[in-house]
Amino acid sequence: MNDLLNRLVKKNISETKLGTVASYIPELDKAKKDALGIYIIDNEGNEYFSGDYETKFTIQSISKIVALMLAILDNGEEYVFSKVGMEPTGDPFNSITKLETSRERKPYNPLINAGAIAVSSMIKGKDARDRFERLLDFFKKISEDETLDVNYKIYCGESETGNRNRAMGYFLKGEGIIEGNVEDALDIYFKQCSIEVTAKTLAKIGLFLANNGKLSTGEIVITPKIATIVKTLMVTCGMYDSSGEFAVRAGIPSKSGVGGGILSVVPGKMGIGVYGPSLDKKGNSIAGVALLEDLSTELNLTIF
Repeated sequence: MNDLLNRLVKKNISETKLGTVASYIPELDKAKKDALGIYIIDNEGNEYFSGDYETKFTIQSISKIVALMLAILDNGEEYVFSKVGMEPTGDPFNSITKLETSRERKPYNPLINAGAIAVSSMIKGKDARDRFERLLDFFKKISEDETLDVNYKIYCGESETGNRNRAMGYFLKGEGIIEGNVEDALDIYFKQCSIEVTAKTLAKIGLFLANNGKLSTGEIVITPKIATIVKTLMVTCGMYDSSGEFAVRAGIPSKSGVGGGILSVVPGKMGIGVYGPSLDKKGNSIAGVALLEDLSTELNLTIF
């Protein structure tokens, strides 16, 4: 397997030249454009890796699936999806257009920014700090990594430049989607996006979902129903407005982030973490997508 991963990383690393590193959030543009790495953990506990798999980066939008799990645990599926939909939008992840023009006037799904901000507002706790600490502890639990923490330089950049996200937050408050303090919800969202991870972290969370919410210790943290909801939304909405094409070409439930990460799940088999900060025009890792498509073809990983 490591030989296969080495070959696929070598084959796809040239794809990094075709993309650009995210620059709209300060500090993200310091990433090495030609970096590409992958980490796989399977159900037998085997670990395989290649390339820049040890590089630390911020989780960004991949955090949305983790916040969604905790929000459903806290509030129940019915409440969460009364506030956000389950449908793909076909629009960019940070689009504000359909918020005002859609009939229901709620975010189309939890994996676009507006939906994710609404989900972050639902996490329970005494105050904003307590709510984020609960979310960070949940990240640590399902990744089985107690060292996870926020990159505060990235967090400050997120908060300082997040005006479009603030606009969405206040619109959602006006529509009754966010019931608490908007700035608290935004602060939780900016912090969760700034959690620092590696490809291995993503693979661990991927394996947790592949096993329907069960840790390597055997502890069940979420129900199989919640795991199924999350994996289904990853297929339909996880790769922004390239989700359909990626489902056809790779067929693996996946969630990307503008930090260059992709978390992928092969149900019942393995979790995969990919890092490649050079992004395509939709905000997905350009070489990471190509690498996963090749891996899926080689190992017949498609769920379809």
